[in-house]
Amino acid sequence: MQRATGRVAKVDRQRGPVWYARYRMPSGKQGQKLLGPAWSGRGRPPAGYFTKRIAEDWLREFLDDARRAVVPGSVATGISFAEAAEEYLRFAEQDRGCKPSTIRGYRSQLNAHLLPAFGSMRIEDITEREIERWRAGISGSKTKNHQLVLLHAIFRRTVKVYGLPRNPLTNVDRYRVRASGDIEVFSPEEIWSLVRAAASEIDGAIFLTAAFTGLRRGELLGLRWRDVDFDASTIRVRASYAAGKLTTPKSGKVRAVPMAPDVASALARVGQRDRFTGEDDFVFAGEGGLPLNGDALSSRYERALKAAGLRRLRFHDLRHTFGTRMIREADIRRVQEWMGHADIQTTMKYLHYESRKEDAELVARAFATANDSFDDSVV
Repeated sequence: MQRATGRVAKVDRQRGPVWYARYRMPSGKQGQKLLGPAWSGRGRPPAGYFTKRIAEDWLREFLDDARRAVVPGSVATGISFAEAAEEYLRFAEQDRGCKPSTIRGYRSQLNAHLLPAFGSMRIEDITEREIERWRAGISGSKTKNHQLVLLHAIFRRTVKVYGLPRNPLTNVDRYRVRASGDIEVFSPEEIWSLVRAAASEIDGAIFLTAAFTGLRRGELLGLRWRDVDFDASTIRVRASYAAGKLTTPKSGKVRAVPMAPDVASALARVGQRDRFTGEDDFVFAGEGGLPLNGDALSSRYERALKAAGLRRLRFHDLRHTFGTRMIREADIRRVQEWMGHADIQTTMKYLHYESRKEDAELVARAFATANDSFDDSVV
């Protein structure tokens, strides 16, 4: 590949002379840039004016950047963003072993946001400025950050595979996301109302188990009868089912969760069906013995909420209900273990639900002296 070369030229215009930089990139692409008006007076030129030396300094820096392959257009990969995105999805699924639900989420973001914006563009033409312009048109800081993370990962892979010299996301900052820490959860009465409004006994058992064990939807669907230990009042979470595939739980580790008597009774009733009751059969089996369809389950959950006259909380809020109830009864490490959180910081979001009656007594004692000496005559 040839080196980046160029020269500067002063061109006379009607309004006065100007300096241009003309260059040829290593890829063979040629171009020129108007630098600014020429300065012919004495002394230091005003800001925005160029002498020959200043023009040559600008060009030298530009060509140095091109030789280090950081100038857009200095490398021609011939790869479109759509092709680079497909390579990243392949890498994420096959090499990194990302879960089907994760891949589905990536593809959804690509189809809805990234491909319409960058799909047909060559990857070397997607600059930091292009990305900043694009994200200015997206609403929601959390949404922007999710897309920036995916975009960064795609370009990081592109640098390794296609020889792109630089990731244009390197200096693009994420948006600050402010979270109140508040979580909407069900009361025990609302959980039972939801169970009673379920379209079937198996749906009712799923809703109850989700709220009383904190299992994720995929973990519920991946549950087998051998994972339910009635004698030990324990459910062992060994797998997760999503997008038609059985994988490990999100944390990658097997865990044990206490099984309350109401959950044991509900699962025992499900186990009285005529088929799919063997140790390797799925507890929440649908047609043909495969796990229930997660999307269809979520739709039935929405209908049950409406039938019970409840707030439109997400299915995942059943899991949060477990976390907020259990933090009042057990120490945080046990709650972390039961919920399968890899990081205890995730579990700590439930701490403000912990009951601490002694704290109120501490406040009362702290102000007891002031209260006792308060003069009722003072208004």
